[in-house]
Amino acid sequence: MSTPEFIRRIRATAGHQLLFLPGVTAVVFDGEGRVLLGRRADTGGWSVIGGIAEPGEQPAETAVREVYEETAVRCVVERVVLVQCLQPVTYANGDECQYMDITFRCRAVGGEARVNDAESLDVAWFAVDALPPLEPFALDRIRQALKDEPTWFEPAGP
Repeated sequence: MSTPEFIRRIRATAGHQLLFLPGVTAVVFDGEGRVLLGRRADTGGWSVIGGIAEPGEQPAETAVREVYEETAVRCVVERVVLVQCLQPVTYANGDECQYMDITFRCRAVGGEARVNDAESLDVAWFAVDALPPLEPFALDRIRQALKDEPTWFEPAGP
């Protein structure tokens, strides 16, 4: 994942300390019900498309922008699938981040799926019953996006 410039500026003074950041995930379906996945350059694994919202950017705008930047596919956001605070992650360089993920179900409306930036090794459409190996993060979001249910969120404690 490419680090946005605004985070580089924060890191220049904040060092490696934990940053709480707005993350967005897009689960994109085409007219045939296939899901769009990218094979990540950083891990080599297949996953749903996502990224970090820029300051002042609405989360749905982030989803549309990230899908196009990474895959050259144009999409529209249909609904919020889930909202979840993820566990903190420490990157190889020592940077610590924790993401508040908003996942959207999206519908493709144009473009040809292809690698469109350095974040992906491959991009492809997959039938939901013939997915490549995926981490639970991606599988959970795809499953939730396929349901016609209210937005999922972690229930509040007692």
